[in-house]
Amino acid sequence: MDSNREMDPAHQVPEGVDERTVRALGALSKALETTERARGHLYGFHQLTGTADFELGDAVRLLREAGHEEQAARVEHAIVGRNVIPGHWTFQIIEAYNDTYYRPFAAMERNIVDDLADGRDHLLEAALKTARRTSHHPDHTPTPTDT
Repeated sequence: MDSNREMDPAHQVPEGVDERTVRALGALSKALETTERARGHLYGFHQLTGTADFELGDAVRLLREAGHEEQAARVEHAIVGRNVIPGHWTFQIIEAYNDTYYRPFAAMERNIVDDLADGRDHLLEAALKTARRTSHHPDHTPTPTDT
């Protein structure tokens, strides 16, 4: 990592950490980032499902206003407020995901980065930045503090 000296200390590869370890940590970080995206989709699912349930309540009200009490009652009884999977609303799915998968994964990734790279994140990306930037270009500075 000859480019190491161009990065800020928080992104320099610690002494004794080899290229293969940096690549492995980059893969671990990427897997966690993918998990973050999956978690975001769960929150989107949660919000969309909740919005749909409130919209369904509006549909029930409108059916009643239009004189369709029997249909409104069927929808209200069978669908409004229904579990999305047995025993669960979407917030419970998120809670279970966070407790069972997301938090243990994030803690494990942090622990391994602490063990192998002195807690320094994004070493692979920092090396890529150094390799891909144009030297002496004002928009390609090595660190945010450079002017």
